[in-house]
Amino acid sequence: MTQQRITVIRGDGIGPDIIDATTKILDHVGCDFAYDYADAGLVALEKHGELLPQETLDLIAKNKIALKGPLTTPVGEGFTSINVSLRKQFKLYANLRPVMSFKGTKARYEDIDIITVRENTQGMYSGLGQKVSEDGNEAEAMSKITREGAEKIVTFAYEMARREGRKKVTAVHKANILKSTSGLFLKVAREVGERYPDIESAEMIVDNTCMQLVMNPHQFDVIVTTNLFGDIISDLCAGLVGGLGMAPGANIGEDCAIFEAVHGSAPDIAGKNLANPTSVILAAVQMLEHLNMGDKAEKVRSALKDVIESGDRTTRDLGGQNGTTEFTQAVLDRLNK
Repeated sequence: MTQQRITVIRGDGIGPDIIDATTKILDHVGCDFAYDYADAGLVALEKHGELLPQETLDLIAKNKIALKGPLTTPVGEGFTSINVSLRKQFKLYANLRPVMSFKGTKARYEDIDIITVRENTQGMYSGLGQKVSEDGNEAEAMSKITREGAEKIVTFAYEMARREGRKKVTAVHKANILKSTSGLFLKVAREVGERYPDIESAEMIVDNTCMQLVMNPHQFDVIVTTNLFGDIISDLCAGLVGGLGMAPGANIGEDCAIFEAVHGSAPDIAGKNLANPTSVILAAVQMLEHLNMGDKAEKVRSALKDVIESGDRTTRDLGGQNGTTEFTQAVLDRLNK
């Protein structure tokens, strides 16, 4: 059997700290991956003069699977978002962001288990029609939704729900105001939902969704929505379980997938052995599930869960006094049992 090669982008700030912790865990659980390291972000800009070098794109295209730490796109300097560029380049149309409660965190709720399925390439993030008037007083941007794009993402959500034994899919929209774009998305979502009579279908306006997530998050199971709404909602969901440090992300296309920590690069604590690697460890769990290595995924998830619940060598954001190295070792110790 051919050894699985993974393109690893360590990223900026705390990226190298948490990615190295995660690959150590993957090796320890017996994954036998071969890692091809590539640069992106500020590290790449310093070394290669560009945020996203062609050799990095070539490695991702070759291996089809990538594990990525947080990347920094310089703000206000004309640079295009690296994450958006990667999604467009590899047609990663589905952004899969699950959140799950872990006892031992500072989360406001217990028993949260919600997956946000976000369309990843269209809507307000498509980059179409962006312009600012010469006098700087007017700005425009265009949102574009296609029937094909809407059908692909909603079908993805229902298929995933069926595969994972989920009971309900909620389509989130703003069709009462955005009658063209959001209206088309909702129309398609209704049509697709009819093909899955075994799964409960619901629909909800985005502003009400945000309120309901705060008031009664347990009513949600799978949420499927457009790009901008999905970005906001998935962060809100992360807040329900303790923050972005507890939330992974997967970007999935037809023949390529990138798994990532969804939080920022936190340069102020880079290299200080302070970062919590949970987000990217959970992204690696998503990667293992994608690669049909569910047994190893469950071992890593269970070890991580036990570390956090027991408070054994946890990082400061989890109420402990330890660093990345000690936290990682606590996970490795459980994998030894």
